[in-house]
Amino acid sequence: MIFQLESLKLVLFSIDLLCLYILLIGVTWSILVPKKRIWPPPKKTSWQYYLTWVLFCIVFLLNFLLVLLDWNSWIFTESIRFFIAFPLIIWGGMLFSWGIITLGTKNTSGIKDQFIKKGPYRYTRNPQYLGDNILFFGIIILSNSLFSLITHALLILVFLITPWAEESWLEEQYNEIYKEYKKEIPRFI
Repeated sequence: MIFQLESLKLVLFSIDLLCLYILLIGVTWSILVPKKRIWPPPKKTSWQYYLTWVLFCIVFLLNFLLVLLDWNSWIFTESIRFFIAFPLIIWGGMLFSWGIITLGTKNTSGIKDQFIKKGPYRYTRNPQYLGDNILFFGIIILSNSLFSLITHALLILVFLITPWAEESWLEEQYNEIYKEYKKEIPRFI
């Protein structure tokens, strides 16, 4: 039974890593070759849109399963981790949610809707990514799992570099409005 659980964790971890590497390659490609970008997608019905969102859904599901299956298996056995992790998770989740509510689902999913610079977007150009990264850091601490550390760290990396892929697209969509906004508001903090 223990061997089966360990094998399952390794399989899930391997699939998660593969999906994360594909996302990293796609975002990096989008930065290096913006005319043939994968993210943001050219349109909602494109293969880039579906590939990106399917991979993100798989990664989020597998990260969640790995947190559950590999819970508390690493080096942070002290309960102080709960007092550090919970505020990060709550703060990150609130910032992420505020960003989604303010930006709307179309803009969040990479489809042009309207330019937004209110709410959390008055302070940071990427409150959703910033909130996600704070949340993921809290999950790493809370879960006390080497698998969680690796997969969430890679997801943090994806969300750290994604704004560079989006900025050229945003300049194309919103021209001078976005260029002025970019001068006024920091990328993260």
